Amino acid sequence: MTSFLDFEKPIAELEARIADLRETAETGIDIDADVARLQVKSDKLLRETYARLTPWQKTQVARHPERPHFKHYVAGLFDTFMPLAGDRAFADDQAIMGGLARLKGRRVMVIGHEKGDDTTSRLKHNFGMGKPEGYRKAIRLMQLADRFGIPVVTLVDTSGAFPGVQAEERGQAEAIARSTQQCLELGVPMIAAVVGEGGSGGAVALAAANRVLMFEHAVYAVISPEGCASILWRTADKAADAAEAMRITATDLQRLGVCDRIVPEPMGGAHRDPAAAIVSLGDALNAELDGLAGLSADELRRQRRQKYLSIGGI
Repeated sequence: MTSFLDFEKPIAELEARIADLRETAETGIDIDADVARLQVKSDKLLRETYARLTPWQKTQVARHPERPHFKHYVAGLFDTFMPLAGDRAFADDQAIMGGLARLKGRRVMVIGHEKGDDTTSRLKHNFGMGKPEGYRKAIRLMQLADRFGIPVVTLVDTSGAFPGVQAEERGQAEAIARSTQQCLELGVPMIAAVVGEGGSGGAVALAAANRVLMFEHAVYAVISPEGCASILWRTADKAADAAEAMRITATDLQRLGVCDRIVPEPMGGAHRDPAAAIVSLGDALNAELDGLAGLSADELRRQRRQKYLSIGGI
């Protein structure tokens, strides 16, 4: 069953009534008409709710634990996937994964954050918070792709890079900066897709691409709304106000030039129909790669440079 968010309580109540009606109906009693009536009402309420989501509500949707993660996109989008591990210096970071793959027959290097979808896997993947060795692995894979003329696709979904002492000791800031630099220096097409939460430099390090896509209910910001509220108001209780002020939604970021394309989600968010969301993203990625095919390395770098120099100009 879908886990409902706080603002979805009226929808949850209707869905519970539908489930109860189906479970408690006596044999021989026709309940189809009642179920259909309640389902129409539930669907209408879902559409109306998601048509007017606030930035804070979108943040909650972007963080929904049942949204598809990196491994689901790999399984649903790519014909083949050969994982490549390790930074050749310290270790293999499970928060950032990548490897060679084929998207509708096209060779690509796919790299992304993996959050995990249960307690065990979330701990294994450190909740998608990359460590220095993860970003150095991403650099290694991007350099490999550049050497062999393979486009790079990144799937961004992280609350931010891991802030622990060990990460700082191993050069977290330097690793993030060099990963960002590597994105900008690539001589092959690079497409980044923010599929959930794009948080801080941990997201930018994999998203300084020619084209940045965002799911309809994804968010992308330099800091979490809670973090911003804690700095400005000294309390995380103002997170909703911070989310409104920060302009973190796909619509706002497209207007500012940060996001180039908004990928539609199934009604009620990607977590309600992961398969449809994965197909939608695949179509968008393929279209963007088609648009960049044939461009020279110099032109790709020029476009990238111009994109980031012009952000915010409205």
